[in-house]
Amino acid sequence: MPKTRVLIADDHAVLRAGLKLLINGQSDMEVVGEAADGPETVRRAQAAAPDIVLFDLSMPGPRFTQTIEQLMRVTSSCRVLVLTMHDDPAHLQTAFQAGASGYIVKQAADVELLSAIRAVHQGRSFVDLTRPGEPAPGQQIRRVSRDSPAAGHPRPLSRREAEVLRLLAQGYTNQEAADQLAVSVKTIETHRKRLSDKLGFKSRAELFRFAVEAGLLQGH
Repeated sequence: MPKTRVLIADDHAVLRAGLKLLINGQSDMEVVGEAADGPETVRRAQAAAPDIVLFDLSMPGPRFTQTIEQLMRVTSSCRVLVLTMHDDPAHLQTAFQAGASGYIVKQAADVELLSAIRAVHQGRSFVDLTRPGEPAPGQQIRRVSRDSPAAGHPRPLSRREAEVLRLLAQGYTNQEAADQLAVSVKTIETHRKRLSDKLGFKSRAELFRFAVEAGLLQGH
């Protein structure tokens, strides 16, 4: 089975060396290039055709959104996974709007980074803004996205509804979500309808945005 091809884009050589050792130590991954600034990242991506660009937001060069947008234009199937010091939702939202598929803080555990690479390579989104030692998000979610039609009258989600929302936001189909939770597809469809009724969302993009802002994707 072909290995996941990873390009590491970060201006700190020591960090790149550590990431290279970690990634090359996995049986299903390999590092195919390194870059230290935005323009070099684009050039290396064109030459190496990576599956994943592990991308630092704070490298020298143009604004990071421009580099991500360039990567989307010049590579046919490359996906961008942001690895950054910035743990605020504003950077997260901007990176996703530019075309990133995942976002994880540098303080995350090695296993979380590897999970993020695998998830993004499989076509799912991955977000982890949690720093070590922080409590996990609560099971009852009462926050509603600013763009949500339901913003004026939020209703709490049950634990199972939160689980279903997280899986759907990560890109799982109804059948895949059912398999993950060991329930029937009909059950997932029922929960999905309840989510739509409670939150007023119709598209997967709206579900994803809410899940990010509510903290449901942290640590997964």
